[in-house]
Amino acid sequence: MDSIPDQNLSRPMSDPRAPLILLAGQSHPKLAENIAKHVGTRLGACSVYNNTSRESIVQLQESIRGKEVYIIQSGSKQVNNDVFELLNMVYVCKTSSARKIVAVLPYMPYSQQCRMRRRACITAKLLAKMMCHTGINHLITMDLHQREIHGFFDCSVDNLRSSPFLLQYIIDNIPEYQKAVIVARSPSSTRRVSSYAERLRVSFAVIHGEAKMEEEQEIDGRTSPPPSATLSAPSSFACSYPSPIPSIQQKIKPSLSLVGSVKNKVNIEEGTKREKKFLKKEK
Repeated sequence: MDSIPDQNLSRPMSDPRAPLILLAGQSHPKLAENIAKHVGTRLGACSVYNNTSRESIVQLQESIRGKEVYIIQSGSKQVNNDVFELLNMVYVCKTSSARKIVAVLPYMPYSQQCRMRRRACITAKLLAKMMCHTGINHLITMDLHQREIHGFFDCSVDNLRSSPFLLQYIIDNIPEYQKAVIVARSPSSTRRVSSYAERLRVSFAVIHGEAKMEEEQEIDGRTSPPPSATLSAPSSFACSYPSPIPSIQQKIKPSLSLVGSVKNKVNIEEGTKREKKFLKKEK
């Protein structure tokens, strides 16, 4: 007996009955249109807007039952609104019986808050738990601040890399890029910059000074001041504080300095106006 072909597989991507559907938030509608055009399908009928009290309203205008839904949303200047709008869209799709929900976030909001600093919290983990609990089955993003953020999610994660496109842009648009030098704005970005330099066969330099922000430089609960000497431990305690307790040495950041040579070379760097002005003086 001949097998019956799957009707869903035989339908083109542009068919409105296809099992895949794209939904777009308000963060980057032009990007969503370009993705839909490249894939060869259309954007799903979904109304996303803010009412007079700035609350996010999401209304589906077609059935997504049993379909694989891709929600395109990214972080912008209104990052908190973008985050809740994404969660709202995911929950609407979940309650509308979508077969699978995939979030496409070119920029993952709060990804830089992935370490314990001072007496704050790891906000990236909070956002990951909220996204998974709301109903996301898969996440597609780019250039996470740290690869360890994968462990915050209870769903599968695709962390794509933009470096091939960036390196190709440098090759195509910077004349004599072989004579250029790539500058890292801080020692923490040395690994990424050295990787670019090795692929382009060029040298690199590092700015050291006030821009340095390493984990060990941050003040967190582990460097809390010791208790006052007037306070004594209760006699019921099995142990007492050691005496004397060494004081925490204050760290003073040095002035900006450059490790490497940028003289008479094209500088490829990312940084603030102050750092770029400093590089001009070094040239």
